Amino acid sequence: MIMARSNKFDPDCRRCTRLAQFLDQIKIVHPEYLCRPVAPFGDVNARLLVVGLAPGKHGANASGRPFTGDHAGLLLYQTLYKFGFSDRPESLAIDDGLRLINCRITNAVKCLPPDNKPLNEEIQLCNSYLQQEVKSLAGRSVIIALGLIAHKAVLRALGLAFSHHPFGHGAIHDVKGNLRIIDSYHCSRYNTQTRRLTSEQFESVFQIARENLG
Repeated sequence: MIMARSNKFDPDCRRCTRLAQFLDQIKIVHPEYLCRPVAPFGDVNARLLVVGLAPGKHGANASGRPFTGDHAGLLLYQTLYKFGFSDRPESLAIDDGLRLINCRITNAVKCLPPDNKPLNEEIQLCNSYLQQEVKSLAGRSVIIALGLIAHKAVLRALGLAFSHHPFGHGAIHDVKGNLRIIDSYHCSRYNTQTRRLTSEQFESVFQIARENLG
């Protein structure tokens, strides 16, 4: 079911019936979890935007902060800290005082999907929020897309064709104005444990971002 669109993030959004009902079910089992759309986190004037896939069931869906409370966030926040985009190397809870520096983190889909697999319709419907986030970037900016779904969502938000900007770890796409997209494999437990993504490979992406932003 598709409802009217708005570009402003809505913490009570229930546009996607399947996702809204799934969150209702999780809330019954885990009443202490957020089980709502997860808002972007970080500097509102950031020139680095990190885009993930969707909240993790026991991570952001529970804590209310992207990449907080699950394995994927461990490498991400350590790397942000190493390259000066965070004032500490861990994100523990939404009220831990962590501050991102010139960086904001969001997801292509703001709600937890079953099996971490959003439907195409849900990705498309949530894209208006990402469009607004991308538009807020000013001057020379960088978007790091974590995984194929995030990469495609960013391209959709910019009105760009995937055929002209194929995904690849470490791939760099110069797009509109002073905006650059850098691709990375997602920092998921599966990717890091199988060594599809090493910490060195992940850091190399943020090193490029750091050099671009100065």
